[in-house]
Amino acid sequence: MPDQNPASTLPQLLESVSHDRSRGITFIGGSFLSYADLWESACRMSQGLRSHGTTPGGRALIAANDPESFVRAFWGCVLSGVVPCPFTPPAEPGRARAQLEDLRELLGDPLAVVPKAVHGDLPDVGLRTVTVEELSQAPAEAEHEQRHAPVADDLALLMLTSGSTGSSKAVRLTHANLLAAQAGKAGALELGPQDTTMNWISADHIAAIEAHLLPMVNGAEQVVATPATVLADPLEFLRLLTAHRVRVTFTPNFLFGQINQALAQGPAPQGVELSRVRYIISGGEATVTATARAFLNALSGHGLRQDVIVPAFGMTETCAGSVFNRDFAARDLETEFPPLGRPVRGLHIRIADADGNVLSSTDAPGTADPGEVQLRGTMVTDGYFGNDRATAQAFTADGWFRTGDLGRLDAEGRLMLVGRTKDSIIVNGVNYYSHDLEAVLNGLEEVRHGQVAAFPIRPAGADSEQLAVAFVPAGDPTDDSAVYRAIVAIRSSTVMHWGFRPQLILPVAAAQIPRGNLGKVQRSRLRSAVESGDLAEAARRAEEVSTRFLGAYVAPEGEAETALAAIYTRVLNTGRVSATASFFDLGGTSLDVLRLKSEIQAGFGLDDVPMSTLLQTPTVRALARRLTAGRGAGGDAAYDPLVPLQITGDGTPLFCVHPGLGEVLVFVNLAKYFTGERPFYALRARGFGEGETHFGSFDEMVSTYVEAIRRTQPTGPYAVAGYSYGGAVAFEIAKRLEADGDRVGFVGVFNLPPHISGRMNEISFTDGAINLALFLELISAADVERLTTTLRALPEAEQLAYLVDQAPKRRLTELDLNVERFANWVHLAQNMVQLGRTYEPSGTVEQVRVFYCTPLRGSKQEWLDNQLRHWDEFTRAPNTYVEVDGEHYTLMSPQHVQTFQTTLRHELARALG
Repeated sequence: MPDQNPASTLPQLLESVSHDRSRGITFIGGSFLSYADLWESACRMSQGLRSHGTTPGGRALIAANDPESFVRAFWGCVLSGVVPCPFTPPAEPGRARAQLEDLRELLGDPLAVVPKAVHGDLPDVGLRTVTVEELSQAPAEAEHEQRHAPVADDLALLMLTSGSTGSSKAVRLTHANLLAAQAGKAGALELGPQDTTMNWISADHIAAIEAHLLPMVNGAEQVVATPATVLADPLEFLRLLTAHRVRVTFTPNFLFGQINQALAQGPAPQGVELSRVRYIISGGEATVTATARAFLNALSGHGLRQDVIVPAFGMTETCAGSVFNRDFAARDLETEFPPLGRPVRGLHIRIADADGNVLSSTDAPGTADPGEVQLRGTMVTDGYFGNDRATAQAFTADGWFRTGDLGRLDAEGRLMLVGRTKDSIIVNGVNYYSHDLEAVLNGLEEVRHGQVAAFPIRPAGADSEQLAVAFVPAGDPTDDSAVYRAIVAIRSSTVMHWGFRPQLILPVAAAQIPRGNLGKVQRSRLRSAVESGDLAEAARRAEEVSTRFLGAYVAPEGEAETALAAIYTRVLNTGRVSATASFFDLGGTSLDVLRLKSEIQAGFGLDDVPMSTLLQTPTVRALARRLTAGRGAGGDAAYDPLVPLQITGDGTPLFCVHPGLGEVLVFVNLAKYFTGERPFYALRARGFGEGETHFGSFDEMVSTYVEAIRRTQPTGPYAVAGYSYGGAVAFEIAKRLEADGDRVGFVGVFNLPPHISGRMNEISFTDGAINLALFLELISAADVERLTTTLRALPEAEQLAYLVDQAPKRRLTELDLNVERFANWVHLAQNMVQLGRTYEPSGTVEQVRVFYCTPLRGSKQEWLDNQLRHWDEFTRAPNTYVEVDGEHYTLMSPQHVQTFQTTLRHELARALG
């Protein structure tokens, strides 16, 4: 049981276990850190923080990617009086930049503390930054008196609450909040020194902070894994519980469902023994009783107790779990969603109606009618850092915290949630806010402005909430093409913005989007309409138009097709997959292609599946034939530069030429927006496939591409475009087509001047390798100058190895990239550079449209005036110069592709009619 004289501040808590060298933290895949060693590390790091000019009360952003680095940095901040704020920057650089800019403003120029491996991933927004490794080298404190001595009501932690998107709110949590919460949990669950705890949730989630502090309060050991460790193989969760003799752990309900699915395909891993597990706390999203029951039944033969699952409720604002249902197994196994239980000591709950009248409370039972759940207690925050407006909105006049959840209390004071007043969707335990996505979708020209709503649904048997989007088409609602284009645009934009696909996209009439008296969308009524079947006709309409463009469902045949269909289903997180539907038409993104490649290699036991195979045979059926037939003849004879990324629509096809890196994945996300409008083909350089040679000349490359275009489209008018280096190639293709007597109605140049030889002659091997690494997001722009100086002194092979070694392991895994593959890519890109060194533009085409953005060097206006306008020398009619968002390398990245596609499609329509 907890100490009878508990700590009142976090430094006192750490000091209370600081002499224990036998207990501590086991980091999966890493090391063991005893509590004594953690104390010594924290003392060194606090000294390092002071040497970097921090003072008590200052704020520090701590990268949550690596658990051990986070824990060390967290306690260094605590001992120095600096207030830690965990964060995980989005993988996409543009979003990371926007998030860091918001956080810098919100937190008042905080210090960023990151592990060395993450340092290069952070965009430069002017934040002061220091690595965990650098702080760890500081000398231990000379005097005990140097340590900051906080009081219980001092701010101890800031936790961001806006999920993965939007402008963040930072919840203020004091020492008293955090320690009262841990004491309440320890008492409610009767925990003690023997209760080893395991956490796999990322440290930017309050559940991870709870799972770290709670065993320290109990004097128990703890085990920490990363989310990727568990989510890559859900059965690893069971192995870890067994191997580390875990007694207490936490998971959202969706992991129960994933484990159930894995166990349905085969037995639990050998040696799984779960009799020591005492509690699996289920929180973060609704516990689905059927899912939990199936989990318990599937593992009862492995010693898992039937009363192990404890549904719980908590929020960042309550320091995580604060309501627990230990009666679940005995009383609630026949419910659809179980009650969440009773509050821990020190927390009070009341239910209030819309007028603020109290209906019932844990202190004064009343009616069982539902209302807003309101909380008060020592573990409840007093508000949001730097956001008085949000704080005022979060509390009632008499000081109760408004959760935004709708619930009721039963006769025994057990809490049951029945809905939410806040407009959010909880997917796999993460909050996403409806208005955030709606703002993005309102920018789509296919959607009538102001007539789109994002809301949660939970299909029967689903383990987590899922996203639904209702919208009014901007075009004729009876036009199948217009409706389908809108569906694809909504799906693509959602994936780009939130990273997952809507489960349901519903074309509706304006009258079917319910609104209140003030015009606000009533999303809860939309959810009810889905559940009652009132929107079934809209769902059928979406299915009909999708079937028209994708074709009717064709069941996979044979072992290879069945296995591939299962992989497609997992990667796309969708239902059944037709054997004849294109991976891209099903919503696959550039990142999904990389995941698909990795899963196929693992599932089929292949060392490598060429990217060209995936791009050129994107259906289950075609890909299965290619894989089962073997690679066959390779080399230049088998090379086809054309990649059909989108083939629907009656408009003039668009042929887009690769940038100087030769690859066309950059066009995958863009191509989706042309669905039902015009086919979209990409041209991929020769040299990626086994046995393929590089082009011998610029002219050979152009001739090869012209031949491929004519095979697909024998006569004009033509539309060609090129990204960066590809712009020069597109210009030459257009010249060749015009010389043959065909009309070229559109020539698009994406941010490239006509004269490139000077730039090509400047690019050394080192520059080329760094440019590729930057394009692939292996390094950040802030590292370029340092890396250039470092690499120039090294042999070429060592330069490549150094860049791969510096790259984030996550990104290398996503790209399925190692030193050998990176080297091959660099050499192909160098061949492109070599071909460009002797290229000089000549002749003319009718007209070009130049899309320009922030250049690699200099200002946008200088780039336009001094470089890009030279295109006027090579056309017979006036050119069009179109400014677009982004920088040279991010022009078509997720945060810019939506606006870029709108501009590009408008210019195509203007040029082609």
